[in-house]
Amino acid sequence: MSLPFKGFVFFLKRKDLRSYSKNFITFLLENSIFLILGAVIGLVWANTNHEVYVHLKHLPIINDVTFGTLQDDGTRVLDLHYLINDILMTLFFAIAGKEVWEATLPGGPLNNSKRAAVPIISAVGGMTGPALIYLGGAALLGRFNELSSGWAVPCATDIAFSYMLARIIFGAGHPAIPFLLLLAIADDALGLLILAIFYPQEEVHLVWMLLPLIAVGMGMLFQRLRLRSFWWYIAIPGIISWIGFSKAGIHPALGLLPVIPTIPHAHSDKGLFNWKELDRTDSLNMFEHWWKNPVELILMFFGLVNAGVVFSAIGAPTFLIMTGLIVGKPIGIWFSAMFAVKILKFGLPGGLTKKDLVVVGFAAGVGFTVALFVATVAFPPGAIQDAEKMGALFSFGAAIVTYIVAKIAGVKRR
Repeated sequence: MSLPFKGFVFFLKRKDLRSYSKNFITFLLENSIFLILGAVIGLVWANTNHEVYVHLKHLPIINDVTFGTLQDDGTRVLDLHYLINDILMTLFFAIAGKEVWEATLPGGPLNNSKRAAVPIISAVGGMTGPALIYLGGAALLGRFNELSSGWAVPCATDIAFSYMLARIIFGAGHPAIPFLLLLAIADDALGLLILAIFYPQEEVHLVWMLLPLIAVGMGMLFQRLRLRSFWWYIAIPGIISWIGFSKAGIHPALGLLPVIPTIPHAHSDKGLFNWKELDRTDSLNMFEHWWKNPVELILMFFGLVNAGVVFSAIGAPTFLIMTGLIVGKPIGIWFSAMFAVKILKFGLPGGLTKKDLVVVGFAAGVGFTVALFVATVAFPPGAIQDAEKMGALFSFGAAIVTYIVAKIAGVKRR
């Protein structure tokens, strides 16, 4: 080994470099950078070599299987897209469901009706506003029947990116931060219900939903048997519930949600996305601790196989989604919050002003992840789905608008 190479190896082994590398990777994981990276790669790839991209996306892993993408000849194929969107994304929705569930526990923000009232009402308004703008725009264009299935795409709020944007604008100590998080988690809960009810993937056979009920019963039995490892709950009741969702025609990515409350958990909550909870050793927090970083990598592949849209796909649905998110969100949040404050006599959280609320509404307009997911289930592959996806991707424009509005409003960081 040459002396220069020995010096290079010694440099790589230095503790400060290892610490820097670890902190850098942690930064990438905790700020959803891998998701953005996957989406950018998919977008560039689709616009430079579309045929190869589509081939990769639908690359068969196992042919003629029970669960998979339905082919024209009636057979099913487990391809890369199905593996990521319908199987691996169950873990993403499970962690989102975990946060919703824990928020209802003592100490959680959804457990206190007075504290939760305004953000929850604002979340409803923040979904109604974009949906009405989208449907109204589709009607004005004379394409209501063609586009109406996409009404839920602009309803989504991407918690990770909205939170990151709000932290940059307001600072970590501003009361707008917990308000936005609570609004976003309520948005998530409503979004999961919308996915389950309004977007069946195939003909619905509700009799198969007996399997998730059986899975819940098994989870409760495992609790009584004092089985503490979360693997018991995911590997047996979780798979049974996933099969039930898939066979029932409801999107299987939601399949783990019924099992989450049965996993042994703490009887109180430290707050939304409070990572100090990861120090807890109950089974549910160990589940999140185990899967939190792998899910970020799963989201990278989700971005890769879903964000690959050619720029020529930009069309009317793109602008309807963007308008719904960037305009409909803040309008819906503002008016519903004012209704809660003025008419229902609920108060805004201490320190949160009306101008702060306007900025929160714009920050919630980043739809991205969930909006992209809903676009894939709202329409079959084709021009409309691609145009809707473009709208979800361009919702990042809400970040620029939010920053400008915050400057005009004179928002100060805390």
